Amino acid sequence: MEANTPSTGRLPAAFLTPGSSSFMDFLGQQAPELLPGKRSLPPVQGVIEAPHGTTIVAVSFPGGVVLAGDRRATMGNVIAQRDMEKVFPTDEYSAVGMAGTAGLAIEMVKLFQLELEHFEKVEGAQLSLEGKANRLSTMIRSNLGMAMQGLAVVPLFAGYDLERETGRIFSYDVTGGRSEERGFAATGSGSVFARSALKKLLREDFTEQEAATAVVQALYDAADDDSATGGPDLARRIYPIVTVITEEGFKKLTEAEVSEIVRAVHERRLDQPDGPRAALL
Repeated sequence: MEANTPSTGRLPAAFLTPGSSSFMDFLGQQAPELLPGKRSLPPVQGVIEAPHGTTIVAVSFPGGVVLAGDRRATMGNVIAQRDMEKVFPTDEYSAVGMAGTAGLAIEMVKLFQLELEHFEKVEGAQLSLEGKANRLSTMIRSNLGMAMQGLAVVPLFAGYDLERETGRIFSYDVTGGRSEERGFAATGSGSVFARSALKKLLREDFTEQEAATAVVQALYDAADDDSATGGPDLARRIYPIVTVITEEGFKKLTEAEVSEIVRAVHERRLDQPDGPRAALL
């Protein structure tokens, strides 16, 4: 029998042997150098300058959850990119928004997507939403070494739980610590301002449209006080990425749909620059 080598055009035996349903475990055994957390950085002095993504927000509503992000990436005091995408579907019923080191974050998203796809192909079933959140936690924890060197990735994970029939939101810290958030959540440099806005705007009876408007309002407020967060750029037609996950699956709002929300918010803010105000008690 011929050896399984690239010259024969046959897959190595490891690819044909039944094993773990975790793609990360497989990669760790066969090519550990491809895992972000297994790489060693060259010695450097001072802070590593790399583009960073900023603010991600999420809001749940009775029919699901909305996950959104601004478009700015910064490198120190410089705007590295104005139209970066930071929110990605991870499978049919979940999505992740990434704040932190931009290049590493996008690589981690792709690896997470492969992890979920690999599990589904091996097991013949999807992971539960709780299981997906746990897998992401493990992935972030494996990147701790890079995070301690300044290359941190802090995601916000959201999805529709088919068993509970509700939208759920999970936040993380750089060590992989996971927390389930109730109602709303935010991560990134502008998160404190976005959370403050959502705290005043949140209602339990939000419609999908109202939840989408609320995340745009929150990103608008974050950009107002955090220089690393990019607000809607009407001149360049650069708008936040807004996604919705319901029992029908993942949906990304079109540029026209987001533009309509942004322009309505902008028009109201011409009269109220600080945004909507909570009703007086």
